[in-house]
Parts: sequence; C-alpha cells; structure tokens
Amino acid sequence: MERKQTRYSEAFKLHVVREMETGDLRSVQEARLRYGIPGSDTVQSWLRRYGRNELINKVVRVEMPNEIDQLKALKAEVNKLKAALADAYMANMLDGKLLEIACERLGMSPEEFKKKHGAKP
Repeated sequence: MERKQTRYSEAFKLHVVREMETGDLRSVQEARLRYGIPGSDTVQSWLRRYGRNELINKVVRVEMPNEIDQLKALKAEVNKLKAALADAYMANMLDGKLLEIACERLGMSPEEFKKKHGAKP
C-alpha cells in the first residue's frame, strides 16, 4: 500500500502556528484534527521552525543541589564497578588459561584436576 505524502504551503504552516500562538488552537492534537494533518510530529516541527519556543513540548528536570551531587557520585561508582568487573573477568580468564596450561604439563584435563583436588566443576 502506497503512502500519500501531503505538502503544505508556507502560508498554511504559518497560519497553523499563528493559531497555536494566539490560543485559537489549544494543542497540537487539536490542530491535527481541525486541519486533517496525519503526521504526529508535523505540527511540532512547524512550531520549532516558525513559532515561539514556549509552545514546544519540553521536559524540564528540577533537581536539588544534593541530588546533582548524588547523581555524579552514582555515575562515578558505576564506572568504578564496571572497571572492577572487567578486571575480575580478565583475572578469571587468566586463571582458567593458567589452569589449562598447568594441567597440560601434568598430563591431565582441568576436570580431572578439579575432581582430584575437590574443586567444583
């Protein structure tokens, strides 16, 4: 099924934006319904391009100073933990390889070595 693409004139776009700015249209959804604009982001992009910024949906995060410090501390801790996990992973891999080399020199498999010395497989 082929999608129909509608092209809107600059004058039409400016008209819709002006109606949004004056309050004749109370929301992007109302503009879409009134003028049959199918795209969910179309009117938003017109507002960004032609309108005042206060009509564009924004996310504002308000933080207390201690929350900002806490977030920085948590991010630092996450980075330290990632580094520690990478170090532990590398150490575990090296231990496994060293065990394989030692067992090869002893003439037994790592499973036999673990069984003989009471380690869990």
